[in-house]
Amino acid sequence: MSFYTAVNCMDGRAQLPVIEYLTKRFKVDFIDSVTEAGAVLYLAERTGSEQAKSILARTDISIKKHQSKGIAVIAHHDCAGNPVDDQTQIGQLAPAVNFLAQHYPDAEITGLWLDANFQVQQIC
Repeated sequence: MSFYTAVNCMDGRAQLPVIEYLTKRFKVDFIDSVTEAGAVLYLAERTGSEQAKSILARTDISIKKHQSKGIAVIAHHDCAGNPVDDQTQIGQLAPAVNFLAQHYPDAEITGLWLDANFQVQQIC
């Protein structure tokens, strides 16, 4: 069994496109989903928040117990948990990826954007 970790918004529209993309792209069997409303915001700008700490604690389980092959952090159009324009959210992906890379230096980390049609685009 192989795993990849998705740090994603809780928005149900964002789940299936990400799971399908990651399983195909990284050739893994399962996706561990770490969800938080507006997750990218906490990883990019509120790194000391309780939400960021919770995201890291849950990601630790995926990395350490499932030997996850990597981590994707996802932002998406029309996010209720991070109600800013698309360009602001896209801009939050690189700092979020960098934050995760500090905690998981041996993991492959990618930043994904889901557009208005919930199509996946790799940003960083």
